[in-house]
Amino acid sequence: MFDHLKEDISVVFDRDPAARTHFEILTTYPGVHALIFHRFSHWLWKARFYWLGRFFSHIGRFFTGIEIHPGATIGHRVFIDHGMGVVIGETAVIGDDCTLYHGVTLGGTSWNKGKRHPTLEQGVVIGAGAKVLGPITIGKNAKIGSNAVVVKDVPENATAVGIPARILEEEKSKQRIDTAKKIGFSAYAVSNDENDPIAKTIHSLLDHAAKQDSELTSLKKQLVKLSDTSADADLAKAFGAKKVSIKPRTKSKK
Repeated sequence: MFDHLKEDISVVFDRDPAARTHFEILTTYPGVHALIFHRFSHWLWKARFYWLGRFFSHIGRFFTGIEIHPGATIGHRVFIDHGMGVVIGETAVIGDDCTLYHGVTLGGTSWNKGKRHPTLEQGVVIGAGAKVLGPITIGKNAKIGSNAVVVKDVPENATAVGIPARILEEEKSKQRIDTAKKIGFSAYAVSNDENDPIAKTIHSLLDHAAKQDSELTSLKKQLVKLSDTSADADLAKAFGAKKVSIKPRTKSKK
């Protein structure tokens, strides 16, 4: 347990630039306190002292605002940043080096017994307010965006965002950013503009389409007006067409 405590404290320095001293972390970080309570309540749970395990878990929830069921399995160097509102279910499994922010829920979608909560593999990062629900697996080093709702497996090194969560494809994402730059749109988290980036992109595309429609309408009107020969020649020249001479047909002699 003390080895876990040393790791839980030391990892804070790696992931929170606001951390200053070991004493500060030990006395003022609710995520560390919640893990201390959980390590003890989980030991009681494994020893079949179920009520005592739940009782100490409840005390930890009262002091930290973080609810971790004593049956949950938590690995080494797990960091719960801020932590308020975090809920971790009984059959949840959290691998080594994972990071959870405030408001995260590792919950279930069924009342059936057995495995009903998520499994987080090593190095997973879950953003604030995200809900990961059901007996799914979040792959190694995957990232879950803030306020996402994840109900399906997420592969290794992937990023999932949205409600319901969708997997971002890095190559397509890069292409979309390049295209967005061409039409004058700054990618999210680059510009100081806090408008919805998707809405801004759609508006830009609609404006572009409207401009094309206007130009096509104007071109059609000009084509209608061009009826004489000189105008036709000018039009052909404008479109790079070659002059074509047409000879009148003559009747063949029999």
